[in-house]
Amino acid sequence: MKFAITSKGDQTSNALMQKMKTYLLDFHLEYDENQPDVVISVGGDGTLLYAFHRYRNRLDKTAFVGVHTGHLGFYADWVPEEIEKLVIAIAKTPFQVVEYPLLEIIIRYIDGGKEARYLALNECTIKSVEGSLVIDVEIKGQLFETFRGDGLCISTPSGSTAYNKSLGGAILHPSLQAIQIAEMASINNRVFRTVGSPLILPDHHTCMFKPVNDADFQITIDHLTLLHKDVKSIQCRVANEKIRFARFRAFPFWQRVRESFVCD
Repeated sequence: MKFAITSKGDQTSNALMQKMKTYLLDFHLEYDENQPDVVISVGGDGTLLYAFHRYRNRLDKTAFVGVHTGHLGFYADWVPEEIEKLVIAIAKTPFQVVEYPLLEIIIRYIDGGKEARYLALNECTIKSVEGSLVIDVEIKGQLFETFRGDGLCISTPSGSTAYNKSLGGAILHPSLQAIQIAEMASINNRVFRTVGSPLILPDHHTCMFKPVNDADFQITIDHLTLLHKDVKSIQCRVANEKIRFARFRAFPFWQRVRESFVCD
């Protein structure tokens, strides 16, 4: 089996990365950064996001597993004290593959140029370059509302515990095939009106965002911030691709939610 390891870059994470690499090579596994069967992320959720985008073109062939060296993460479910156990599991145990949905974003331009397509593991956010965001929201080809406010966040179930949660969005179990739209400080008065609540769309629904006036947007794809000019539309839906996680033991999602947000 081929493996690769990505590190957060701090001293602790780098040391663990080297230790795991040595152990796995001793078990006669092959280190291959270009075509790995398993990618081990050492750091936090941000490190795994980086690994996901690095290997986004081989999601059907690569599975991810995370070791966290800081605060408890939702993607990194092993701790440094368990790396010997994890190494033995990777080397000796057939792992279970768990697939979670991703967000597909397609940006089209006024001049009809080549569209841009992205995949997000956590979320996509849309903001105007200057002033408030004013944008039509269409669901399944029909106008739902005209949004006015700071911006919109479209998240996956996996990303529902991140920025989406801070905006008042719901926490979704990552196995659900859905995406969620949450508002950022919408303007609601006698003239302007939005639904004011997060929307959860199933995988057979597509949402489209169309500029009302300003066509330049600041768009984030997970940790990447991009400036897109002359935007005609932004399309979001559940992607055909999925992220694959290598599971060697149970992944208690609701326990992880409790430990992250409820327990002292």
